[in-house]
Amino acid sequence: MDSILDVIGNTPSVWLDRLCAARGVEGRILAKLDYLNPGFSKKDRAALGIIRAATAEGTLRPGQTVVELTSGNMGTGLAIVCTQMGHPFVAVMSRGNSPERARMMRALGAEVVLVDQAPGSRMGEVSGADLALVEAEARRITTARGAFRADQFNHPGNAAAHEATTGPELWADSGASLTAFTDFAGSGGSYGGTIRALKRLNPALRGHVVEPEGAAALAGGTITDPAHPIQGGGYAMAGLAQMVGAPVDGYLTVTGAEARDTARALALTEGIFAGFSAGANVAAALRLLAGPERCGRIGVVICDSGLKYLSTDLWE
Repeated sequence: MDSILDVIGNTPSVWLDRLCAARGVEGRILAKLDYLNPGFSKKDRAALGIIRAATAEGTLRPGQTVVELTSGNMGTGLAIVCTQMGHPFVAVMSRGNSPERARMMRALGAEVVLVDQAPGSRMGEVSGADLALVEAEARRITTARGAFRADQFNHPGNAAAHEATTGPELWADSGASLTAFTDFAGSGGSYGGTIRALKRLNPALRGHVVEPEGAAALAGGTITDPAHPIQGGGYAMAGLAQMVGAPVDGYLTVTGAEARDTARALALTEGIFAGFSAGANVAAALRLLAGPERCGRIGVVICDSGLKYLSTDLWE
């Protein structure tokens, strides 16, 4: 390859047959290992998609600074992409996210601005209120520096990247056999883009959105507990632009404990060292195989690496 950007995407996929057998469910789960992207997460795809689209549109000028809010993964992807494409990058992140993420972004050339959490928030649990504070600071910096805002929650390059790559890759990796796809909602880009691609390839395939228990805003639930340890998503935001027009056949909730336990099981049973949101995805898929998707074949994304959570209770 001529550049690290050329190795983003086309990650391998693995059938989680050992874990399914251990849990006694009928069916199969295909896990796309996006933690093997250069920035150790699926957000590398979105970062590259947004910057390439903005460059082509002319909304991002040569050498212009890029600013974005992040839980760490999008920031890492943008740090890699922006450095390679000649753009200074400023990552704006809540102090509630694990500190190893900030260290990684700085190592990759990003300027990292950390924002204090909202009153009453807990370290390691980033809520929608925390994200709102990060958003306000990202807007301030963007204006002050005349920067380009990557805007992962709204820029169409996010979902478009997953529609062009993640969905077709999962379908091909499954031997054109998937019957469902489930995904934990953060910006909504990976679900929105992937399900649109998969539905074109198999209109009967079903899409399920995963949210934290107590914060199921997309499903129309009452928000009873917006704080949870599943970093990178579940912000209790009722509307996500990346999911507009994306078909949803069902919603599930998982607890932080379920996500944690399943991530640990992935490591012990399948040798896949992943983070909280990957645990949430697989926990939801296992539940679906025990219920409405029994005997099916469900695609999931292993969103990021467990290395990004060494300071949390995920690996205690």
